[in-house]
Amino acid sequence: MNENTTDTMTVDEIEADITVDATGLFCPEPVMLLHNRFRDMQSGDTLLMTATDPSTTRDVPKFCLFLQHELLARDQQDGIYRYLLRKS
Repeated sequence: MNENTTDTMTVDEIEADITVDATGLFCPEPVMLLHNRFRDMQSGDTLLMTATDPSTTRDVPKFCLFLQHELLARDQQDGIYRYLLRKS
């Protein structure tokens, strides 16, 4: 975990408003999908992204930090990375 991740919440605790499937996509496509989806979201909306690209472990937290969105939780199992984000 890092400083912009809430360590008391798990990905499964909140039902996301929007789900983005970035499995099979490689950098920079997962973050480009986030940018496109966040553009249409309202402040406070949540998004669950699933991905298979390990670079998302670096890129998604930086996306949140740079654009001041919240990375509520993240996990990884069997090569699938999941991120729960909230739009600021």
